[in-house]
Amino acid sequence: MNIVFVRLLTAIASPFSQRFGIAAMKVAIAIVFLWIGALKFVPYEADSITPFVANSPVMNFFYKDPADYKSHLTREGELDPEKRAWQTANNTYGFSIGLGAVELIIGLLTLAGLFSIRLGFVGAVLAFATPFVTLSFLFTTPEAWVPALGDAHHGFPYLSGAGRLVLKDTLLLAGAWIVLVDTARQPLSEGRTTSQMLRE
Repeated sequence: MNIVFVRLLTAIASPFSQRFGIAAMKVAIAIVFLWIGALKFVPYEADSITPFVANSPVMNFFYKDPADYKSHLTREGELDPEKRAWQTANNTYGFSIGLGAVELIIGLLTLAGLFSIRLGFVGAVLAFATPFVTLSFLFTTPEAWVPALGDAHHGFPYLSGAGRLVLKDTLLLAGAWIVLVDTARQPLSEGRTTSQMLRE
């Protein structure tokens, strides 16, 4: 049994396994950015990020009326023409489309890292930086926490559905850092000079 266990550990710890894991992480990060980025072009997804953007001190200027968002929120799958008209006038959809385009670019650059160190490095840096913005919503968005509606369990540390969704970006942060480190190591391990790396 010990021999089988050691062989299993050896296989898992092999250089091939590590390379496969890094490539799988690049693909996983790309899937997250590409899929969610594409959804940003759809109204329901744009509506769902309204509380985050409206309460963010560095993003709320993108909206024309961020203070009045609560009375215009919809549930996923709900179609309310009046609320949708308000969201349109608020620039909710314009901002979401721009954000979606950025996320698609990050996803494509991260995926390109399977073939290009330079493009992959840019993608990894952006993928690593993005969760810092997302995780800041835990400090700025009231909807990230369970509201005080009678239950004793509300506020910190009781994350709402939105808060739990945001917290998962810690995994993206860690995964992007692993990809970033691996991408930085590749040209160094191959003994390339600084001038060679800059020319590529």
